[in-house]
Amino acid sequence: MESIRAVFFKPDPQVQVRKCNQLIRQNTRKLDRDIAQLKVVENKARTSIIQANRRAQRNPSQAKQAAQETRIFARELIRIRKQSTRLVTSKAQLNSVSMQVTEAFAVRKIEGSIRSSVGIMKDVNSLVRLPELMGTMRELSQELVKAGIIEEMVGDSLPDELEDEEEEAETEVDKVLGEILQDRMGKVGVTPSTPAPVQEQPVAEEEDEEDAEAMLDQMRGRLEALKS
Repeated sequence: MESIRAVFFKPDPQVQVRKCNQLIRQNTRKLDRDIAQLKVVENKARTSIIQANRRAQRNPSQAKQAAQETRIFARELIRIRKQSTRLVTSKAQLNSVSMQVTEAFAVRKIEGSIRSSVGIMKDVNSLVRLPELMGTMRELSQELVKAGIIEEMVGDSLPDELEDEEEEAETEVDKVLGEILQDRMGKVGVTPSTPAPVQEQPVAEEEDEEDAEAMLDQMRGRLEALKS
């Protein structure tokens, strides 16, 4: 029935703008949730770096292993921050799309016609490639095509500009470690020197290593879940 009506009647502008706004709000809420989750993972990565550094100070025999762990967690932290930055940028683009869509429908109401927007097309092209929003952004692009705000569907052959997974430069890792560990030292005034337990058994050391590995796996799992 809807397809028959679409042949003989133009889409209702009020229905179209409500649908577009609904999809934009849905995507905005999704981005807000993902940004908040990344903040939690980032804090866990910072804590893991501090704990590994503390363990190295308490147990010289674990210094090498702990140093490796701090660098692994620092690389994960760099990836988390880059992904978070990408999502914040995407949210700004989505807000821009929302304002431009509202303006386009307002012009249509006044002038009786609507003009396609290159700006909206550019932002939608970028957002539709974001894994976190791909499905709903395609639906939004369809609604914008129907309304005449963009001229064509977003294609699948656009270049992939998402974050690569290559190893970060060692200088960037050093910068992150310096930021976190020096910031912590500044807050307490001196380098932590918490005395080691009276009986530091090898079993406890093994458990610390297992906890670090489990924490790293958990952070990577959350990152992959956010990307999927």
